[in-house]
Amino acid sequence: MTSTPLGRRFEGQVALVTGASRGIGLGVAKRLRDEGASVVITARKPEGLAAALEELGGSPHAVSVAGKADDAEHQEAAVATAVREFGGLDVLVNNTGINPVFGPLTDLDDGAAQKIMAVNVLAALGWTRRALAAGLGAERPGAVVNMASVAGLGASPGLGWYGVSKSALIGLTVQLAAELAPRVRVNAIAPAVVKTKFATALYEADEEGVAAMYPLQRLGVPEDIGAAAAFLASADSSWITGQTIVIDGGASLRASL
Repeated sequence: MTSTPLGRRFEGQVALVTGASRGIGLGVAKRLRDEGASVVITARKPEGLAAALEELGGSPHAVSVAGKADDAEHQEAAVATAVREFGGLDVLVNNTGINPVFGPLTDLDDGAAQKIMAVNVLAALGWTRRALAAGLGAERPGAVVNMASVAGLGASPGLGWYGVSKSALIGLTVQLAAELAPRVRVNAIAPAVVKTKFATALYEADEEGVAAMYPLQRLGVPEDIGAAAAFLASADSSWITGQTIVIDGGASLRASL
């Protein structure tokens, strides 16, 4: 995989990335920071955030706020931190997602189902509402990027309710895009398997075999998603809203062959 020198598309801007202590969230935060953004990152565990903050270079480029993504008080505290520390908020990346269950929907525990929806869908709405209340899109165009999944685009055996939640997140993206235009653009990303701790169970037994299923012959890495998120959050995509970009190494081509 090759890369080109980064620009400074986010110079003077402020971004908040949820679920950013590792994996895709951290990859997104790094890309935004590398392109000039001041970044607020969130996650549940302070120790994980401390390590991520060190990777991001710490103050004055980044700060962290620990808490549960679906907790309203945590959302308010993180958004307030962005305003207090950096003067505002221009970009929100709703990356937090959970999937504590595996198996058929007929065996799904109701409590687990409600928690998945609370974190994967309702929390994204909550973060967006609080970002808007704090001025996102008020003085200059704002952007929201929601992290969906290819699991939300079709049947996903064993991951059914996670897929349902990601389908709902894609629907939320469309609805918010319609309601918040023209000042705030809202888009989503639907990755396939990306090499993160969250997705380890999907590839660790046979990474080479799993990678061979993709036309591009490799799994995704957080940097792939970070690049796409930066594009959707930047002025380079200023005529794009309500869309879901599929990043799957070409896997969706299989259905058309």
